Amino acid sequence: MTQPIQTLSAAVVNLIAAGEVIDSLAAVVRELAENALDAGATHIRIAVWPERWTVRVADNGSGMKAADLRQAAAPHSTSKIQNSEDLWNIRSLGFRGEALHSLAQLAELEIGSRPPHATEGRWVRYDHQGQPVTESTAAIAPGTVVTVSQLFGNWLPRREGLPPLAQQLRAIQHMVYHLALCYPQVTWVLQQGDRDWFNLWAGKTAQQILPQILRDVQPSDLVEVAGKDEGGGMKDEGAWSHSSFIPYPSSLLLGLPDRCHRRRPDWVKVAVNGRVVQIPELEQAILGAFRRTLPRDRHPVCFLHLHLPPDQIDWNRHPAKAEIYLKALDLLKDQVQAAIAHALSLNATAVGEAAHTQRVGQVLRAAESSGSYAAGGLGSDGAAESGHQSAVSPPHPTPSPAQSPLRAIAQVHNMYILAEHPAGVWLIEQHIAHERVLYEELCDRWTLTPLDPPLLLQNLAPAQVAQLTHIGLTVEPFGDALWAVRTVPDPLAQRPDCADALMELSLGGDLDTALVATACRTAIRNGTPLTLIEMQTLLDRWQQTRNPRTCPHGRPICLSLQESSLSRFFRRHWVIGKSHGI
Repeated sequence: MTQPIQTLSAAVVNLIAAGEVIDSLAAVVRELAENALDAGATHIRIAVWPERWTVRVADNGSGMKAADLRQAAAPHSTSKIQNSEDLWNIRSLGFRGEALHSLAQLAELEIGSRPPHATEGRWVRYDHQGQPVTESTAAIAPGTVVTVSQLFGNWLPRREGLPPLAQQLRAIQHMVYHLALCYPQVTWVLQQGDRDWFNLWAGKTAQQILPQILRDVQPSDLVEVAGKDEGGGMKDEGAWSHSSFIPYPSSLLLGLPDRCHRRRPDWVKVAVNGRVVQIPELEQAILGAFRRTLPRDRHPVCFLHLHLPPDQIDWNRHPAKAEIYLKALDLLKDQVQAAIAHALSLNATAVGEAAHTQRVGQVLRAAESSGSYAAGGLGSDGAAESGHQSAVSPPHPTPSPAQSPLRAIAQVHNMYILAEHPAGVWLIEQHIAHERVLYEELCDRWTLTPLDPPLLLQNLAPAQVAQLTHIGLTVEPFGDALWAVRTVPDPLAQRPDCADALMELSLGGDLDTALVATACRTAIRNGTPLTLIEMQTLLDRWQQTRNPRTCPHGRPICLSLQESSLSRFFRRHWVIGKSHGI
C-alpha cells in the first residue's frame, strides 16, 4: 500500500544533506584542508586514526576570532559569499557553509583557533546542531586546529556501507596529492595514527611537487609551460594562444614522452582554480595530443591547472565540486592541445636538463668505469630492419646553419647521427628520426598513386580487402583468389617490396596504423651510410616536426649530452691554466 506524502522532519533532512557533503574520511580531510588553504595556510598537518574514525587537521592560516569561532559550525554559515550574485564570483575553495555544520551533525567536532595577532586562542566544542556547548582559552600557535571524532557514530549503517579503511586512506593520499599540485607553496605533513605517513615539501611550482609523488619521475623528465603572468604578459610565448579567454596564469606540467609514461591513464589531471575536477572532454583532448608519441598501451603524465574567470565556471553541479559546468570548452581544448604541442617541440629550454636524466647518468658511469664510451645500446625497431632504402632525399630546401641549432658531425655505426648542439652533443637514431618525419608528412598528405598495370595480390581474406578499401586503395577481384590493386600509397609505388607492404597494410586496424606502417617501411634503414649533407638534411627535417621527441611507436629519438656533463666527466675543474687546454 502506498504511503501518504508527508514532510520529512528537519532532523532527517539535515542528516541527508550532511551525508551528501561528508561521505567518507577523505571527504573530512578534503573539506578541512580546503578551509585551511582558503585561510592562507602554508603548512598543513593532517593526522588520521582510521580505526577510531577520527581526523585532525592543523594549519598556520589566518585563524578565527572568538565570535566567528562560535558561529563556524552553524548551518549555512560562511564568510566567502554574501548573496546570490556571489555564486558567479567564486574565488575560494569553500563557499556553501555546509562542511563544518555537516561534520557537527555526523561526528564530535572541536575547533581551536588563534588569529596571528591575538595573545591567546579559543577552543570550542559543538553539539550536533553546530552550536557551541563548551568554550575555553587555549595556548595554541596562530592558525586553526579542527578535530573530528567518531565520524558516523550516530549513523552506523553509513560506516558499514563505506569502502574498506585501506581504500579510504588511499583516497586521502590522492586527495592530498591533488591539492599539493594545485598549491605547491604549501608543505603537507601527514600522520596515520601516531606515526609518520608521508610528507610533501613546498616548492615554487608543481614541477617540484610531482617527483615527490611519483618517485620514479625526475624533475628533468618534466616540462612546464605557463600562460599569462599576473601582469598580463605571456610567461612562455607560444604556450597558449593570445586569446583573452585565459587572462590568468594557467599552467601545464607534462612528462616528456621519451622519458616517462604510465601503464594507466591515472595521471592525466585537470584542475580549475585550485581544485582537481573531472572534465572528460579536456582529458580526452590531452590524450589525443599525445597520440603517436608514446609506446603502445602507455599513457602520458600530465597536470593541467586552469585559472579561469569565476563567471566562466559553475561549481554547483556536484556536492564535492568534483564536476563543474565550464563555458567555452571547445576553445579551451584547442588552447590546451596547442600548449602541449609547444611543450613537446625541441628547443634549447625544453631540452634543458636532459643530460641529468637517469639514462644519461648510466651512460656516463658505464663509460667512466670501463675507460671508454659505449656507442651501442640503443636498440632499433625490429620492424625497421628489413629492406633497404638509399640516403634521404629532402623534399624541402635545407635550412642554413644559422637556422638550425644542430650541426651534423659524423655517423656512428651507420645508425646514429652525432650532432653538435649549442649546449652539448646529441645522438639521433637515423631510422626513427626519419620515420617521425615521414609519418607527419603522410598525416598531412596521404596521396594515392595509380598503378598501370595493377599489382596482383593472392589469397586475401574479406577483412583484408575491406581494410585496403578503408584506407582508400582501389581493390578489385581479378580471377580465382586474385585481387588487382589499382592505387597504392605514393611512397610505396616504386618500391620492389610494394606487394609485401600492401599485405602488411591489409592486416592493420585503421588509417593511422597504415600511416605508421608506411612511414616505418619507407624510412631510411639503420646500417645505411649517409653523407654529412644527407645527415644535416635529415636533422633539419626532423627538427621541424610537431612531435620530435619520439617516433610514432613511442621510442625516444635522441640522446642529449650537455657540455656541463662532459666537463664534469673530464674533470675540467681540476686544473686551471692554458697549458692544460682550458
